[in-house]
Amino acid sequence: MRRALMIVENLPVPFDRRVWMEATTLKEAGYQVSIICPTGKGHENLYEEIDGISIYRHRLPPEKSSPLGYIHEYSVALWSQWKLAHKVRRERGVDIIHACNPPDLIFLIGAWFKIFYGTRFIFDHHDLCPELYEAKFGKKDLFYHALKVAERLTFLLADTVISPNESYKHIAERRGGKDPKTIYVVRSAPRLDSFKPVEGNPRYRRGRRYLVGYLGVMGEFDGVDHLIKAAHELIVKRGRGDIHFCLIGSGPAVGALKGLVDELSIGDYIEFTGRLPDTEVIDRLSTSDVCVGPDPLNPLNNQSTMNKILEYMALERPIVQYDLLEGKRSAGEASVYAEPNNIRDLAGKIELLLADPDLRARMGRLGRRQMVERLEWKHQIPPLLSAYERTRCASRRNAGQLLAADDTSRIVGKESSIS
Repeated sequence: MRRALMIVENLPVPFDRRVWMEATTLKEAGYQVSIICPTGKGHENLYEEIDGISIYRHRLPPEKSSPLGYIHEYSVALWSQWKLAHKVRRERGVDIIHACNPPDLIFLIGAWFKIFYGTRFIFDHHDLCPELYEAKFGKKDLFYHALKVAERLTFLLADTVISPNESYKHIAERRGGKDPKTIYVVRSAPRLDSFKPVEGNPRYRRGRRYLVGYLGVMGEFDGVDHLIKAAHELIVKRGRGDIHFCLIGSGPAVGALKGLVDELSIGDYIEFTGRLPDTEVIDRLSTSDVCVGPDPLNPLNNQSTMNKILEYMALERPIVQYDLLEGKRSAGEASVYAEPNNIRDLAGKIELLLADPDLRARMGRLGRRQMVERLEWKHQIPPLLSAYERTRCASRRNAGQLLAADDTSRIVGKESSIS
């Protein structure tokens, strides 16, 4: 059993760095890897083969940040994934389905394949979907409880769970009822051989003394509005006209965020770059004096590891973020921590670091060292391959039990006929 099908709904591949690192790692380990994902900017082809990995893409409706909008998007995605999964099975074969949430609906495809084709199911737990809904809409209504049911069913179906950190592993045990032996922690850390600091380029400072960087999704709960308000605190209220802010990424809240910048009259100091190729991301962040993780405190963010924090550490950047459980576990002394959701304190911590170049350099070195010693992707390869090996062994055990049961029934049948 060496044929894996990875299904991801919220980002195209290879843009989704975690999924692509998992896929290439599995390919190097001898697996035949297929991926189903949506199209996206720069990834419009419905079929593509990259580095021996077959990528099947489908189109999604325009993103709408509302419960009905998500129902529509997820329904279209699930139908497309269903059709493509059967296409992959016919063309390449599928032994393991590797489902990457959100949403927690891919288990429906996994259940069909498991029942009718004997396919194994791995749940790669990217997001806490009930908490994600609560963070977006601020309520625990019917949709919230439906997501809890879908999450529970996904855990029940999964032969193996891949968690991005210890908090998610605990949820798989407590809320998902999974045996700890079936859960493997695989962090979303970059490969340091390709994601490493460079000298940087002063032109990104736009003539100002300091550059503050942000990398990530720009949604309602990612805190980019907090960073913009902190920039206003520094630029307008504290008279810091020597700081430029570079915001890298995209998302459903970009329009509202640009409106906020205009409302605060700080457009000359805030640059929205959109999504960029890795080379330019590395160049801009390497130029940054401070990088910020403005994710506010809520049940989702407190228990989630933000990819940007690990990427900042890989690039030897000092970090300012709110005091969140998993953010602190990852960064340790490579970051300073503002009081959660306190925008003035967030601004103050940025100013504190800008005033101390020696502290910035020391924090950057500490972050890079943590990546080298325990967090970078090479440390995540063994648990990923162990998760797959356990899934394969479970399949062989099940097949062996079925064969044994069949042999026993034959023996019992013979004895009955003799008697």
